[in-house]
Amino acid sequence: MSAEPIARLRALRAVTLRSTQCADSGEFYREVWGLQQVEADRGAVWLRGSGDEHHVLQLEQADQNALGKIAFAVATPREVDAAAARLAAHGVGLVTEPGKLDQVGGGYGLRFADPEGRLVELSAEVEAVVPGDPYGRAAVPRKLAHVVLNTVDIDAACEFYTRVLGMRISDWSEHQMAFLRCNADHHVIAFNQAEFASVNHIAYEMNSIDHFMRGIGRLKHNGITPLWGPGRHGPGSNTFGYFADPAGLVCEYTSEVAQVEEDAWLCRVWRRTPELSDLWGTAGPPSKDVRAHMRGVPDPGYSAWWQS
Repeated sequence: MSAEPIARLRALRAVTLRSTQCADSGEFYREVWGLQQVEADRGAVWLRGSGDEHHVLQLEQADQNALGKIAFAVATPREVDAAAARLAAHGVGLVTEPGKLDQVGGGYGLRFADPEGRLVELSAEVEAVVPGDPYGRAAVPRKLAHVVLNTVDIDAACEFYTRVLGMRISDWSEHQMAFLRCNADHHVIAFNQAEFASVNHIAYEMNSIDHFMRGIGRLKHNGITPLWGPGRHGPGSNTFGYFADPAGLVCEYTSEVAQVEEDAWLCRVWRRTPELSDLWGTAGPPSKDVRAHMRGVPDPGYSAWWQS
């Protein structure tokens, strides 16, 4: 009998990015993108959206751009402890044993690496914060919407995240991209088949399409134009506007992400055509420039830089 998934993932909590321009990128995400700084230290900054997560983005100064960590929420410390035992049953070793997390925001959690060396954290009881904009008036990101990662083996990546983490595949974009969910959101992780593992882009959810467009307007007023967008994707049905931060990492404003009804949803395979990558027809196909940004640089994984 195969081992069961390690936990019920409730949500995508936060992402850590290793950035060649930590200070400038921190200023960009704070002053232009709309996130609020929670804390800063030498070579690191933590930022939150308007929702109830303590932070959604951590930036760390580094020699090259890379993924630092993906954090998922589970319900209780007991679920973290159970996940540790189930990881062992899957033959996955721990990078950090279950316990109190010595990090900004605290919490109780564990960490392990996926097959391509990405650091994954499961956490519970992270410090609570008061929603920053309870009436949703400001055109600022509410939460982290999804993380898209380039992978050398899309089938192996999907197999690990479904079998071990219990995620479900919502849709495919031919055999080039796979969209995975852990809750009702159409996707919180997507994998893109590529020649090396790297960060493709990070998406932040706006409260509505009006907030989405006003956010794009704010960037335009700051002299920053989209790499691609605005438009609306076929898979996920979400709006999109892609930009580059000062380090060249791609960030996306999105809204109106499709909501999945588990018993009714049918996974589909979308053709990779301009008409389906942008249903509005306003953005057209992605340019060579946006593709180059989304290609990123080879990411050697946590073992190249992690210190426990």
